[in-house]
Amino acid sequence: MTQEINLHGEFSITQTGQRLDQALAELFPDYSRTRIKEWILSGAVSVDGHVLDVPRTKILEEQTVSIVTELQEEVTAKAQKIDLDIVYEDDHILVINKQAGLVVHPGAGNRDGTLMNALLHHCPNIEHVPRAGIVHRLDKDTTGLMVVAKTVEAQTHLVTALQARAITREYEAIALGTMTAGGLVDEPIGRHPTQRTQMAVERSGKPAVTHYRVAEKFRAHTRLRLRLESGRTHQIRVHMAYIGHVLVGDPVYGGRPRLPKAASAEFIDVLKGFKRQALHAVRLEFAHPITCDVMSWTAPIPDDMAQLTKALRQDTQDHPITY
Repeated sequence: MTQEINLHGEFSITQTGQRLDQALAELFPDYSRTRIKEWILSGAVSVDGHVLDVPRTKILEEQTVSIVTELQEEVTAKAQKIDLDIVYEDDHILVINKQAGLVVHPGAGNRDGTLMNALLHHCPNIEHVPRAGIVHRLDKDTTGLMVVAKTVEAQTHLVTALQARAITREYEAIALGTMTAGGLVDEPIGRHPTQRTQMAVERSGKPAVTHYRVAEKFRAHTRLRLRLESGRTHQIRVHMAYIGHVLVGDPVYGGRPRLPKAASAEFIDVLKGFKRQALHAVRLEFAHPITCDVMSWTAPIPDDMAQLTKALRQDTQDHPITY
């Protein structure tokens, strides 16, 4: 399916000399620069009745512009009835509390049963929005809050806000080792040079900044609150592993389980039984893409992490920390 796009406008005198793609982005802010560039290159943009297909073309004052094209449906997944924990919904956005085990996008080995499949069932019109409105991702076994756009306009505004670091995303995690203070990790992340399914701190990677603070200390672990400035794949997991504090249960970056000395059999069972990274997107805040109202949500810690925390507290009580 496609959605017809028919836009008309006029450049202002202050835009004289600007590049065509820049001027169009100002004139039609509901659409991304990437999409506008695609429209220009495809010949969908006419200025004073003449097709202009070079993004760097300089415009003259008070020219009229029209864009006539079709927004191709980019979703190929099928709708499936999958339960979602919906925290908030209106005509423009949807905020969900994602459960562990739910893959966000269909891909190799996960052709269905994903969040995208669930969204197409819950909100059929979202098929007209690129990526079914998904603005940012959480790993399969990371739980917590995600925002989804129900319209192209809302998605464009949210993606822009994400790029401008205007969306607050806070996480709760449990890491191996006792950390004495918070800090930040400012290290670029890219594809691992030999393990192509993994990410790593790489000089040639993209900038990535993770802030963290200590929320609770245990005998051999630390509960953390983290905030992202960027949103690279596996960012928190990679950054914490880089500074020597892998997340409990991380099947990719955690390595072999390391058990504290003299731990009880019950505590060892809890640690060995925690099979996913102990990471939860606990808080989300941003200005609504349409109303501009600042909105904030929190998601309770999932049961498995709550039980892990309880076990860690008991282990610390059994073996008091000495300084």
